[in-house]
Amino acid sequence: MLTKLYVHAKLALENYKNDERGVTAIEYGLIAAGVAVVVGAAFLGEDSISTRLSNIFDSVKDALVAGTPKA
Repeated sequence: MLTKLYVHAKLALENYKNDERGVTAIEYGLIAAGVAVVVGAAFLGEDSISTRLSNIFDSVKDALVAGTPKA
């Protein structure tokens, strides 16, 4: 009887250890969190990509306006 209980407990623990059903969902969650951090770092804050692009377009606009002859 004790051996049967031991075998059932051992099999249950092995099945639990080898169960990979939730692993994929956790991996996708970690990937989504990483992407969110990268997007947040790229587009938020004073020194972000969007701020830099806005400054570049403003300087191009100013150069075009300054170089346009007046009619």
